[in-house]
Amino acid sequence: LQGIFVLGLPYALLHSGYSGLFLIILAAALCCYTGKILIACLYEENEEGQLIRVRDTYEEIANACCKKLSPRLGGIFVSVTQVTELLMTCVLYLVVSGNLLSHSFPSVPAAERTWSAIACLTLLPCVFIRTLKSVSKLSQLCSLVHFMMVLVVLTYCLMQIQQWSWAKFRLSIEFEDFLVSVGVIIFSYTSQIFLPTLEGNMRNPGEFRCMLNWTHFLACVLKTTFALTAFLTWGEDTKEVITDNLPSSLQTLVNLCLLTKALLSYPLPFFAATEIVFVLISGGNHSNYRRPLFALAVRGSLLLLTLLMAMFIPHFALLMGLTGSVTGAAMTFLLPSLFHLNLQWNKLSFLEKCADISVFILGFLCSLAGIVCSIKGLLEAFR
Repeated sequence: LQGIFVLGLPYALLHSGYSGLFLIILAAALCCYTGKILIACLYEENEEGQLIRVRDTYEEIANACCKKLSPRLGGIFVSVTQVTELLMTCVLYLVVSGNLLSHSFPSVPAAERTWSAIACLTLLPCVFIRTLKSVSKLSQLCSLVHFMMVLVVLTYCLMQIQQWSWAKFRLSIEFEDFLVSVGVIIFSYTSQIFLPTLEGNMRNPGEFRCMLNWTHFLACVLKTTFALTAFLTWGEDTKEVITDNLPSSLQTLVNLCLLTKALLSYPLPFFAATEIVFVLISGGNHSNYRRPLFALAVRGSLLLLTLLMAMFIPHFALLMGLTGSVTGAAMTFLLPSLFHLNLQWNKLSFLEKCADISVFILGFLCSLAGIVCSIKGLLEAFR
């Protein structure tokens, strides 16, 4: 919930004005809600009225919804969508790492592609990760680095408090710029891909809803505070990545923090992607899944694939935006609300049905708008 997208939130406020503050709160509420209904689809009531976990993954939820058409059609669609988004996220971390290394060491005659390859070498231990527990330890370190980076930016902004002015907020907004802001804000909260695995690995799954409420609330507070203080400090001069506004003496420190964060963030989407690929390859037969050499070969191949994509895909930022608009909106808004309506229609109240339908429509419109803007950007980039 506190990914690299956070650094773009002040820029999003620049283009969305006061409505951006409302969007940060609304996005937190919507993503928290879709996370809850997605996990609700994992459970069914038994004869005694007790909730029993009858499904374990996003794919199994999709298969249950599409079983009349094909037993595995829904799961395959969700799996391909998940792997695409997860691997593109991994590629983004490698691209960011290469960019940060090249800017941190400008005297070294090496291209960004070379730096991305060097960053990938440090990630080789990822092929030996076998459980989510190992990933969680790296995520804890990632969170510490992230908060340190945010603290540096906030401290600098608070030192400039005498320059703050609410007059810097825009009342009028450009529609296309506003759509870009919506995408940045919404996708800074997306985590639905990981939730079924996370809930299943919790020591006490009964605390999941409480955990989701608190994490989204705290994320909303931090995002709002960070975006607001940074924007009030630089106003119209706010850059796409807020760390570019910092003085050069602080930029190196923050860039190194960003590099560390990017490298520590890589294992989570990589682990999730490999788990899904194992299931797709085995087709439900997990005998090969437990063979160490087979597992190493699959993980090694995916690691190499992300490196090759990071080195050779042109206009990656635009392609990432297009991928996020398609897969991100689908996994965060469209599918959870659709699955919830399909599996629990008879148990839902009228208001719950209206909420699910509203989220579906909103997700569809955001996805469509993001696709149009991304394709337009790609066409202009190739001219």
